[in-house]
Amino acid sequence: MKKLIQTIRNIWKIEDLRKRILYTIGIILIYRLGSYVVLPGVDPSMLASLQNQTKSGLLGLLNMFSGGAFSNASIFALGIMPYISASIVMQLLGMAIPYFQKL
Repeated sequence: MKKLIQTIRNIWKIEDLRKRILYTIGIILIYRLGSYVVLPGVDPSMLASLQNQTKSGLLGLLNMFSGGAFSNASIFALGIMPYISASIVMQLLGMAIPYFQKL
């Protein structure tokens, strides 16, 4: 136990490691907080009934791998899909409106 505490002290003394550890902890905290932000327009009672129905199925497995974000219908459960959709919309607007092409 003493060796573990000494190792943590040594890691904390190195500025680059300290920054990386704090950055990693910060990203994890942001993700965990974002997994509780529910998407707008989602009915919580219907979401709870869906969660009860799919606990043992494929959706339950997906929920487990997303850290519970899928059952909460959170923003972070969407993954990369909003970025892809916005990218497609911007490309289509770039063809129709020259200002968006300059962006």
